[in-house]
Amino acid sequence: MIVDDEEVKVEETTSTRKVKGRGAEEDGRYAGKSGLFERLGDDDEVGPARSIEGWVILVSGVHEEAQEDDIFDTFAEYGDIKNLHLNLDRRTGFVKGYAFIEYETKGEAQKAIKAMDGTELLEKKVSVNWAFAKSGGGRRKK
Repeated sequence: MIVDDEEVKVEETTSTRKVKGRGAEEDGRYAGKSGLFERLGDDDEVGPARSIEGWVILVSGVHEEAQEDDIFDTFAEYGDIKNLHLNLDRRTGFVKGYAFIEYETKGEAQKAIKAMDGTELLEKKVSVNWAFAKSGGGRRKK
């Protein structure tokens, strides 16, 4: 094979083909503050967290034959109940063993937790605590 020392000119053609997927040019659609979200309140706080409409407590250890009225009447002594969720097992139709109760103010929810935690409701000991809590860990590392 014989190679000349002459320079060989290669014609470069520009293509107007549109590239999709990987390797496509950067068009700026994804530029900006991706992954940065707004925060609610102080990041350093630890304790109960407010839901959208009120303060939610979790009652666990609820008797399987409990009715909504039993729980509502017992917990209504500590404040105005905005919402009460008592989930049932689809197969048996009995209560799953827990309930969510939502109060308007934090004080009402705290009174209910202090008064009812560890007490008996329908011959079964119940545990009452905040349903949502702030972790207080601060910002995540990138």
